[in-house]
Amino acid sequence: MTLEILTSDLLSPIRHGFFSRKGGASSGIFSGLNCGTGSSDQSEAVALNRSRVAEALGVELDALVGVHQVHSPHVITVDKPITGEKPRADAIVTATPGLALTILTADCQPVLFADPQAKVIGAAHAGWRGALDGVLEAALDAMEALGAHRKDITAVIGPTISQRAYEVGPEFLDDFLLDSQDNARFFANGQGDRMHFDLPAFGLHKLRQAGVGQAEWTRHCTYSDPDKFYSYRRATHAGEADYGRLISAIRL
Repeated sequence: MTLEILTSDLLSPIRHGFFSRKGGASSGIFSGLNCGTGSSDQSEAVALNRSRVAEALGVELDALVGVHQVHSPHVITVDKPITGEKPRADAIVTATPGLALTILTADCQPVLFADPQAKVIGAAHAGWRGALDGVLEAALDAMEALGAHRKDITAVIGPTISQRAYEVGPEFLDDFLLDSQDNARFFANGQGDRMHFDLPAFGLHKLRQAGVGQAEWTRHCTYSDPDKFYSYRRATHAGEADYGRLISAIRL
């Protein structure tokens, strides 16, 4: 099956893609393009899936650069493939052609950045904790250190969990109100003391507040479309033992 690669006109002409689960070699609960080396999927299937992604991007397999994601605001700058243990971080930036920056997600926001004029790109994993703690702003700072200009940077949020599927408790809201009372606008009332959090709207707010030139969400909900996307929350609700990871990537 052919890979399904979602793209954004805003990032053109930079080569990029938010890959759906379609077209992969994994089976069972991982059926499709599971690219999570940390999952319990067969390692051979994951390796084949990742090689298909590399081929689609026109790079060697070792040029797929990723990090050990830990829901942090930490960012690394790379100018060559990473060998050995992956650094613990949640954003990557580069100005080096031929490297494909990759992020793995299964409900959290994959965010791809590009300044086509300065030829600087970035990628970030922004769950609620990373977004609240500043991973998006950290990625922008690191891009500027490589010569990018914030007003020329485009940021696109790929498939992520939508507000209607993201039910949270009152203690979750408290974390956001401690940061800013204005964050209440990203929550809608649910049943009882439950609320629904708008993660992509919060991500867009943080990006625009940080001064990017353009920002958008592709408007794909990971939870609501099991044929296209993996979802940690959906897998948890179904009582499944593990879940696949979607890959998003950008290269110069």
